[in-house]
Amino acid sequence: MNVTAVKVTAAVATRVECEGTLDKRAHACAAIAESNADSVDFEARFPSEAFEAIRTQRLLGVMIPKELGGDGASISEVADICYQLGRACSSTGMIYAMHQTKLACLVRHGTSAEWHRHVLKEVAEKQLLLASSTTEGQRGGNIRSSDAAIQRNGEKFTLERAATVISYGLEADGLVTTARRSEESIESDQVLVVLLKQDYSLDKILGWNTMGMRGTCSSGFMLKASGLAEQILPEPYERIHGRTMMPTAHLLWASVWAGVSAAAVERARLFLRKAARQANGVMPPGAAHFTLAAANLKSLRAMLNSALRRYERHQVDDAALTSIEFQTSMNMLKVDASERAVAITLEALRACGLSGYRNDGEFSISRFLRDALSSPIMINNDRILANVATASLLEETANTLFD
Repeated sequence: MNVTAVKVTAAVATRVECEGTLDKRAHACAAIAESNADSVDFEARFPSEAFEAIRTQRLLGVMIPKELGGDGASISEVADICYQLGRACSSTGMIYAMHQTKLACLVRHGTSAEWHRHVLKEVAEKQLLLASSTTEGQRGGNIRSSDAAIQRNGEKFTLERAATVISYGLEADGLVTTARRSEESIESDQVLVVLLKQDYSLDKILGWNTMGMRGTCSSGFMLKASGLAEQILPEPYERIHGRTMMPTAHLLWASVWAGVSAAAVERARLFLRKAARQANGVMPPGAAHFTLAAANLKSLRAMLNSALRRYERHQVDDAALTSIEFQTSMNMLKVDASERAVAITLEALRACGLSGYRNDGEFSISRFLRDALSSPIMINNDRILANVATASLLEETANTLFD
């Protein structure tokens, strides 16, 4: 397979020299994302303007090592980009987070294979966007189980998968999917496969008409793919999931949700300032809700900062990454961050009162709340808590405050 044959637009194929730090580049993209966020939400369309800017600023390959053409950005730097984009446009932030999660898997588990190294170079050079296909059939968000199996024929393979969700599938330049290792394998014996546009077809089987995160365009498709066996990552997905996929996804998703919450809090702040000016400095009744929202946002950001630092400390410590305590903490980060995002955004709505409840007007919280409500549901918190419960039984309760 010649991965250089991937079709990309002239704007993507042309290398653009970017000036400024990652923060400045992200800020430029966030401004464009914010100006189009309402349109993306209303029309339930892919945030094309934002991703044109993201490609121009060369942010899609930031996590790729410098020797392969990327920026070698840390997980904390990528999380901050997710926060800024999520604050501007929830769908843009979530798409970016999903792309970077897949990229993290390739960077950590694929660089030993020449095919995957070449793909990483292509992503960095041409700013390719990778989609994710981990949800299948009636299994919902149980990404640790696959029905569809890889069918090998010598050095080649085929795969047919009823993918009930492939976010931004039609807009992506490639996708990364889970599958059973073989037809003889059990459902949890999975591999991760990298596919480029010419390797697969998508036939739509389910639409995407939701309350929020409408711009992620997470329709369902029948995925039919074929390629070379070397496109399958060499490590088993069980290892990739615990060490990279799950913690990266939860950290980056949480960063997006924190950004959504921050946007709602800032809108409530502006409302209260205007209301106080009009009332000769008297704060409206909703001020108390703003106090709670602002304080809880600080707590969410602190929790996320701590989790990011911890993951960075443990990235090369296999024993720490696979410990029950670490795995539980990363799963609970997703649960805590998603629940807090909803609570913060709801408090911001109550601070704004009817002005926040309206769909029109400068202080509407509607889009933020609808998007935040996706966070406990897309990868359901109940499923995570049920899985964590079993592991938690093996942990001893701390005897002191500092254990």
